[in-house]
Amino acid sequence: MSSSAPLTAVYPGTFDPMTLGHADLMRRASQLFGRLIVAVAAGHHKKTMFSLEERLEMGKELAAEYPNVEVIAFEGLLRDFVVAHGGKVVVRGLRAVSDFEYEFQMAGMNRQLMPDVETVFLTPSDQFQFVSGTFVREIAMLGGDVSKFVAPNVLARLHARVAQRRS
Repeated sequence: MSSSAPLTAVYPGTFDPMTLGHADLMRRASQLFGRLIVAVAAGHHKKTMFSLEERLEMGKELAAEYPNVEVIAFEGLLRDFVVAHGGKVVVRGLRAVSDFEYEFQMAGMNRQLMPDVETVFLTPSDQFQFVSGTFVREIAMLGGDVSKFVAPNVLARLHARVAQRRS
């Protein structure tokens, strides 16, 4: 790889919704890599609250301030997406020890599928270590305040979705 080519990293996830923890990792990874692709998974294995298009829009709104960040949808194998986009690094977030076993296994499998791609683990800033999209969805659906866990644009979408489901 030539030194003039930016190092491309891929930060994959379903981002349903994108939390401030995700945004924190996006910001920090954008400072480490010349190009960061936030890869929004179609989520075929999960029932998502937001459509792929909505999750892409939220991600693009949060990534707008970072000129080296792109938000792109993907489905299928992460390996195929990373290779097609010239990725050399996969960025994964680790919130707690309980995340480590799964992420470690996934990194090992990805190394078998993509031997030339490294996995880098980032831990979120202290205030985001316990925040997950699952928790945010559940709290929002039960009428709780999630304003300190998501950006205002995401909060507005959560409120609208909750209201829609209640009517």
